[in-house]
Amino acid sequence: MYKKAFRAAFPYTVPVLTGYLFIGIAFGVMFQEKGYHVLWAVLMSLLVYAGSGQYLAVNFFAPGVSFIDIIFMTFMVNVRHIFYGLSLLKRFGEMGKKRLYMIFSLTDETYSLFFVTKVPKDVPEDKFLFAVAVLDQAYWVAGSAIGALAGSLIPFNAEGIDFAMTALFIVIFVEQWLAGGNRIPAAIGLVFSGVLRVVAGSGNFILPSMICIMLCLVSCRKYIEKENQEGRDENAS
Repeated sequence: MYKKAFRAAFPYTVPVLTGYLFIGIAFGVMFQEKGYHVLWAVLMSLLVYAGSGQYLAVNFFAPGVSFIDIIFMTFMVNVRHIFYGLSLLKRFGEMGKKRLYMIFSLTDETYSLFFVTKVPKDVPEDKFLFAVAVLDQAYWVAGSAIGALAGSLIPFNAEGIDFAMTALFIVIFVEQWLAGGNRIPAAIGLVFSGVLRVVAGSGNFILPSMICIMLCLVSCRKYIEKENQEGRDENAS
């Protein structure tokens, strides 16, 4: 059954495969540029697996960065995962021991797939979601290894390469927007993020934006669900 789940999940993860290989390679290059061995890049992607958090961590190895600074910056970058987790409590709660790995492996791209992908009828949901999570991490680890190895063999200037992560987020958002459906949640996210980016500044807008978005989505939940249901009915007809 797991083999069937992985075969069913793979086509849905191909966009993440193409994205994670490249941004994983970018991370590996940046990490190796700091003087660390290829195995450290692989180990970090296996045990940390934080995407943008790993990009940020590359700068933690500079002199003068305190442990408190590391904790605070990592929390601010990954605080959005608190809200991701709240929306998946029920689904993960029914997955037994696998829920521990599912919590650990929850990235932006994996979270997106969980909500935009229809689970095949002939595959149990828990095994399908598990396969998606494992495949996504495998792509990231492979990209990190390739980048670190390439960086050690082919020296080049890595300036600006960290924009690959931002580019991936933009592509995922555009794809979901162009896919149609209910765009109210996306519009809410754009409005609050844009306004608070101006009000709070680039370094402080993430947490208040997430809080405002969550409160707005919760208060408009019935209306959004109604729009989703009407959309599904139209597609079915």
